[in-house]
Parts: sequence; C-alpha cells; structure tokens
Amino acid sequence: MSRGFVKEGDQEEVPMVLPRAFLPKNVPNYVTEEGLKLLQEEMFALKQERASAGSNYVHKNYIDAKINLLSERLNSAVLLDVKNRKGDADVVSFGSYVKFNDKVVRIVGVDEADASKGLISFVSPIAKALIGKKKGDRVEVQLPKGVEMIEIQDVMISCELRAMSREPEVRKTNLPVKEVQSSAISIQPSAISVQSSQQIAQCSQLNAQSQSPEFKVQGSKFKSENNPTDFLPIVNERGNIVGRALYCEIHNGNKVLHPAVHLVVFNSKNETVAKYCWHVAFGETPEKTLKRRIPEVTSESIKPKLKKQYIREDKNEKELVSVFTVISDGEVLPSSDDKEYEMMFEKD
Repeated sequence: MSRGFVKEGDQEEVPMVLPRAFLPKNVPNYVTEEGLKLLQEEMFALKQERASAGSNYVHKNYIDAKINLLSERLNSAVLLDVKNRKGDADVVSFGSYVKFNDKVVRIVGVDEADASKGLISFVSPIAKALIGKKKGDRVEVQLPKGVEMIEIQDVMISCELRAMSREPEVRKTNLPVKEVQSSAISIQPSAISVQSSQQIAQCSQLNAQSQSPEFKVQGSKFKSENNPTDFLPIVNERGNIVGRALYCEIHNGNKVLHPAVHLVVFNSKNETVAKYCWHVAFGETPEKTLKRRIPEVTSESIKPKLKKQYIREDKNEKELVSVFTVISDGEVLPSSDDKEYEMMFEKD
C-alpha cells in the first residue's frame, strides 16, 4: 500500500469505481420493468449511503462516482413493455423466458443480467442466437468453451424462476447442521448445491485441509474465520447481492465472487501495525461487518476510512475487497506475519 495516502489529511485518493455492465456503443439501453425498478432502487440506496457518510469525503467521492455512472444508465434507459407486446408470442424477443436444453433463462437488460439467477443480457452470444427464433428451432452458439447446440423447448412471456429474488432470505450464521441440511441452494446449474449432511461434512473436511498455518494461530494473534457451514453472500462486480453459498463452497476453487473487508492499522509514525481480513456477513454492508468485528481486535474507539475497492483472486477464491485504513496508537491484536497471509494484502 502506498503510504502517501494513509495520513488523515492526505486521504484524497478516490477508491476505484468498477464500470457498469458492458453496453456496446450506439446500442439502446433496453430495460424490463423489473430492471428499471432495480436501477431506481439502487439509486435510492446510493443516495442514502451518501447522506450517512458524514465527513468522510473519500467515501462521498466514491459514492458520487457510482451515482454518476448509474445516472447515465437511468437517463438512457428504454423501457420495453414485454407483457403487452404485439406479435407472435412464440418468437423469442427481449424480455422472453426461454427454455432450452432443459434450463430456463430470461433475456433482459445489461444491468439486470445475472446468469446465476437465469437472467442473460440481450447482447450476450446466447441471447443474440435466441432472439427471433421460435419453439422447436435449433441453433448453434459459439461460447468460450466451444460450440453449443441449443434446442428451444418453449418460449414464455412470464415464468417463475426460483433464483429470481433480488434479496435472498437472510439466514443466521450459526445454524445447526440439520437446518442447513434442509436449505438447498442453487447458484449455477453446474456448481454450488448443498443438500445433505454428508456434503456438509465434506465441506468441513475440505476447509480444514485447505487451511494455511496462519489460519490456525491461537491465543495472542488474530485468527481468521473458519466457518465451513456458514452462508456468505454472492455478489456481482458492483457489489449487489445475487445469491448465497456456504463458506466452504466458495473457497474450493469455484471462484464465486463474494465480498470481504480488509482493515489496515497504522500508528502515528506511519508504520503498519496490523492487518485484518473478514468476510462480509450475509445481510451486511462492509461498514457494518467492520463495525461488528473491530471489538475483536481492539478495545479502542476507532473510525476507519474507506481507502479503495478491488477484486482479489487466488487459487481458492475470488473476493470483492473493500479496504479500510485507520491511524491508532492504541493496543491492537497482532496479526499474522505469515507470508501467505501478507500476500492477501499486497494490492491494498
């Protein structure tokens, strides 16, 4: 981390704002009624977050940048009334639900697209191949993994998709195994699904085997989380929750994006004192998770400031990291000096 931005009076670096979903130049920004509502709700949430930022001008600048990008999308949005459209209902078009190869997707706008919930962008290769086709048609689609043959089994104006909820049900993180056992989840067709206590046990075993030495440090040093049966949120690159999965499932190489928070503590001499990392709990913002976790590492009253946000990826996981820094000369819990642990913070 560059220490030129660490001092209280020098924190003028605006955290990186990730671009919104790709929309080709000169292509109309089509949205469904549901998609437009999500954009409006996102704007409302951002304005509330800005109002609560207080004197943290770095955070305010960060929110302003996100608001500017979102405003562009809202101003260019072209709402298509897919429920009352005219023409052949059997022809695939924007907003259609399409069943092919025994799975159902809906063709939507770029900002509401999320493959984990069966929502695909109208500019995606699959959507382009489907639009204009009818039930019974067979088409070839060129995908990164190769050519896939698609047979359209049905075309619908409305459909109930199990994973369409924007706000998944919040679960407590200390569920007994029996309750977790009955909580089957579906994030992607080929990936994350837990339905039995045997799988829970396998997750626990996998998690234990993958722990590096620093995660087992006891007593006087910071100990990272090890909660294989806890649910964590799954997010898109904008930080919006799109699903959930067990802790162990998103740390075994699936590379499912989930939020985390890093806290770097400096003293008044500008020296690094400690570094901590936590996963953002389901139903929480990075700020709320940080506020809840700080008492675990210090009894001092500290107010960290948002530094930056970026995507960190290693062989086991993929995280949307929010980095916070604070200057404190108080007593804090020492963090691990293990090399692998230090590597987690190399982009902070």
